[in-house]
Amino acid sequence: MASAPPSASLRAALMMVVCCAFVALSTFLAKALGGGVSGEPMHAFQIVLGRYFFALVPFAALMLWRRTGLRGAPWRLYVGRSAVGWVGIASLFTAVSMIPLADATAISFLNPVFAMILAIFFLGERVGPVRWLAALIALSGGAVLIRPGFGAIEPGALIALFGACFMAIEVMFAKLLARRDDLIRLLFGTNLLATIIAAITASFVWRAPTWEEVALLALVGLTMMTAQTLFMAALKITDASFATPFFYSTLIFAALYDAIWFKVIPAPISFLGAGLIVAGAALLALRDAKAGKSRPPAPMPPVEGG
Repeated sequence: MASAPPSASLRAALMMVVCCAFVALSTFLAKALGGGVSGEPMHAFQIVLGRYFFALVPFAALMLWRRTGLRGAPWRLYVGRSAVGWVGIASLFTAVSMIPLADATAISFLNPVFAMILAIFFLGERVGPVRWLAALIALSGGAVLIRPGFGAIEPGALIALFGACFMAIEVMFAKLLARRDDLIRLLFGTNLLATIIAAITASFVWRAPTWEEVALLALVGLTMMTAQTLFMAALKITDASFATPFFYSTLIFAALYDAIWFKVIPAPISFLGAGLIVAGAALLALRDAKAGKSRPPAPMPPVEGG
């Protein structure tokens, strides 16, 4: 993509920052529901169902408006992406109920590193020393947040790490789908299948939500759908290499929401771990862009919507 004019770059930067605010807000709302902010804590499986269902509705309306059909859709890839995406988001929503929102968000940023490693084996990509260095920096930050050797390992951090691995697998599916399918149909199809998966799993832990919880669940889905829209719109008018650094402002919003509502202030070791992860992931994304692989960062499957 050619360099964007200054006005377009400014719009893209603003869209990415607002996107990050919505991404962090969606995860914050999931944490609030999981923590029982409106009464009894809600299981992560039920929150994930709300996230997918309320994001699906606008995409369904857009499909009808565009009269986009599903004939010839790569359903096997849709199923694969939806399944691993569900695991990734369910893990993230579980993790945020156990550890600070900023820590869980930072650990989720490891997924581009895992995606890089998977791409070596499944997509035949070649990885040079700079990308391996970036991966090592990011993984060291993950180790700091998980805190091995500093007493009991944080279970929530391990769950977030588990989710990041599945987010990386989702990136593999996204790469394959991007080569052969329309974006709106892709988002509709994967959200539809993920909603079905989420409905089945939520049935095992289901309890009737209050109207207040329904409203919060709707906000979880709609804020993430808004983030998806802003994310893709920004990448249409600027290079991924320019947009990538702004995406990591998600951490700032996550820490801010946690501090304002839950009175949780990140510990110094959290700043260190998050800083290393962001540095490594950003270096990896910038290196990919410089190598002519300009592609959006994939630190959050919720943004991708699979």
